[in-house]
Amino acid sequence: MEISLDLKDDHSEKIAYDDMEYPIYIRHSCLSSYPGYAAPPHWHDDIEFIIILKGGMTYNVNGKLIDLASGEGIFVNSRQMHFGYSKRHEECGFICVVLHPMALCLTPDMERNYIMPLLRNAHIPFIHLSDAKWHRDVIDGIREIYALKTAPAASLKIQSIFTWIWALVFENAPKSEGIKQTHHHNLSILKNMISFIQQHFHERITLGQIAESGGVGQSKCCKLFGAYIHQTPNAYLTAYRLNKSAELLHRTDLAITEIAYEVGFNGASYYAEAFRKYFGMSPSEYRKISASAV
Repeated sequence: MEISLDLKDDHSEKIAYDDMEYPIYIRHSCLSSYPGYAAPPHWHDDIEFIIILKGGMTYNVNGKLIDLASGEGIFVNSRQMHFGYSKRHEECGFICVVLHPMALCLTPDMERNYIMPLLRNAHIPFIHLSDAKWHRDVIDGIREIYALKTAPAASLKIQSIFTWIWALVFENAPKSEGIKQTHHHNLSILKNMISFIQQHFHERITLGQIAESGGVGQSKCCKLFGAYIHQTPNAYLTAYRLNKSAELLHRTDLAITEIAYEVGFNGASYYAEAFRKYFGMSPSEYRKISASAV
């Protein structure tokens, strides 16, 4: 079954926590669960860990591409734009653990001295977890959290492990002095433009409107999409529409022509051509395969 994202008003992701009393999300997933073997670019207040169990994927954090292999992982800090994908549509099995950082703020002292300094440290939008000893310790800790998700007193045991993991990250993180603000300003502009696309994808959208939503000219708009998403704004818009159409193909009985117009395409023939180019199959073929996988 395809996975889609639930978004807040600012278009950051609204995490579907396992238990709203304890804000943590723990899942084993596969990249094929996402249309086109790619999650859409998104961001959230929570911190995120991905551990690769089988296969591999490319992970994009603020435009930086990281190749993750089996046994490796990544820590993604709060409010960073990120998404994983396979350009070749190759399968990848992984553990995803997402936790709201306030769950770690057991005392005002912990929040002030250990939690907020890491969340605000612009030197660590992410950490590629690979061969370092403390990296392996973090990876093992995330695996243990996954194993404990249904255990008695799971939240208590997981809290202990997560606090230990956070201490490892805190002790090994670079200092935050001397940060340039240009990158953060550009990232905020890009988030505004992506939010505009996600709100209006079903309408006719021009490059000028996308640029205007970020308060920049068309040239800078294109440069920001290229730097962070590695796509043109129009390519991102088309991919977003196609992914939304894939959700409708899977979840509804709407005719393909209706779906084409629903997600913003001007006609069914152009939609079918774009869909085949992006997914490697026709919309009707995708619907059959998607239905059989349920």
